[in-house]
Amino acid sequence: MSYLLGIDIGTSNVKVLIISSNGELVATEEKTYPLYSPKQGWSEQDPHDWWSSTKAAIKTIILKNNINPSDIFSLSLSGQMHSLVLLDKNKEIIRRAILWNDTRTSQQCKDILQKVGGLKKLIKLVFNPVLEGFTAPKILWIRDNEPENYKKIKHILLPKDYIRYKLTNEIKSEVSDNAGTLLFDVKNKEWSKEMLKILNIDKEFLPEVIKSTEVAGYITKKAAKDTGLKEGTSVIAGGADNACGAVGSGIIKNGRIMISIGTSGVVLAQSNEAVPDYKGRIHLFNHANPDKYYNMGVMLSAAGSFNWLMNNMYDNNYDIQTLNKLAAESKPGSGKLIFLPYLIGERTPHADSNARGVFFGISNNHKINHFVRAVMEGVVFGLKDSLNLIKEKRVNIDQIRVIGGGAKSRLWCQILADVIKEEVVLINFEEGPAFGAALIAGVGAGIFSGFEQAEKNFIRIKQKIRPNTNNYDIYDHNYSIYTGLYNSLKEDFKDNI
Repeated sequence: MSYLLGIDIGTSNVKVLIISSNGELVATEEKTYPLYSPKQGWSEQDPHDWWSSTKAAIKTIILKNNINPSDIFSLSLSGQMHSLVLLDKNKEIIRRAILWNDTRTSQQCKDILQKVGGLKKLIKLVFNPVLEGFTAPKILWIRDNEPENYKKIKHILLPKDYIRYKLTNEIKSEVSDNAGTLLFDVKNKEWSKEMLKILNIDKEFLPEVIKSTEVAGYITKKAAKDTGLKEGTSVIAGGADNACGAVGSGIIKNGRIMISIGTSGVVLAQSNEAVPDYKGRIHLFNHANPDKYYNMGVMLSAAGSFNWLMNNMYDNNYDIQTLNKLAAESKPGSGKLIFLPYLIGERTPHADSNARGVFFGISNNHKINHFVRAVMEGVVFGLKDSLNLIKEKRVNIDQIRVIGGGAKSRLWCQILADVIKEEVVLINFEEGPAFGAALIAGVGAGIFSGFEQAEKNFIRIKQKIRPNTNNYDIYDHNYSIYTGLYNSLKEDFKDNI
């Protein structure tokens, strides 16, 4: 029996997963690590914590499941996009990593637009708009605010690439994660010389670029001792978390759409062509599927809004199952109560870090169940915003696959189907990016001939949820109000920050 191992460096934990080459999920293991927020809007983590937790998770999963390390044929990695990791000349961490959901770089975003010459010129260079979460403005923030740290920089890495370095002693990067740095020429799959020149960032800081399915290195003697893996095991480059999530969901053909209801919300569709949105409303990134791309819309607080409701509004008196039951007690439309899920700003379609959450239409008739369902519906309205923009790209929709924690709620999936007026399907694997990383390991190591074979071996449709046409009118009505509320409140959001 041969095994494949996938590692996902997430925002709250590292997830390690082992699958067998014949199509079985063998085991998963998770280890958490701290999140630091020294100032409002700041979000940081210590890469040392990522590595400590990764070592522990790998060692635990091998020992707990009596896996012979020699039977692990290959491994690969997924990780949170955009987050900035800085190493000095000795390859030591300079400071804590600045994460994807950190919003301190508003001024640097303005500076980038001004230096480049506007949005259209920026998108021609790197195929995406500038947002606070991207890597490039973080680099400029370090230069502007921590010049002593900037002078120490020798290597700029993304989270999974740092962990891969610790496993292999090789500093490399791959196309799907690089696409989210705002320093990468997505079409030509290389660092953008013009962008680097405009921003005055030394290309020597940036690692070599390889394909997601290429071998990036091999487990070193020290890493083998630290993790329990076998020295010399091949390590495949891997991909950004959304690219790996797409691979793990079978989004490797045009016409399939992935909707992820995780902490953030994602709507993603593969594309054969590198055609950006020149209005900057949705992203165009390189796929882990070789020589493919994907269009993606992102909302920052999807299941995160639901978790906020559970953890703060009701002081943990209600668990997730209870909240689902409460939501089911409310009729579709939540009694005309509407929720804007902009708790930490928004990315798609409103690239606005000032936007904030709103309950609209509260009356003395509303009860807890209305608020719970309104949050679910508001999140789905946000996902519909992204889906509509992807439809504008003339994407044919053959199938919509739903993943993430929200996919475990049958009610939430039904609301999604009703709002977007499309059938949605659930698949048998719900392990997300770590599973996609394991499949990438299999393709890169030659266990599978390609992603088509990997999908055939593993992924099955387990449930189809058809839309209820009786709910179309109420959701159309509420969605029309939802879409107007942001424009009505946009200036007030600015004044309230």
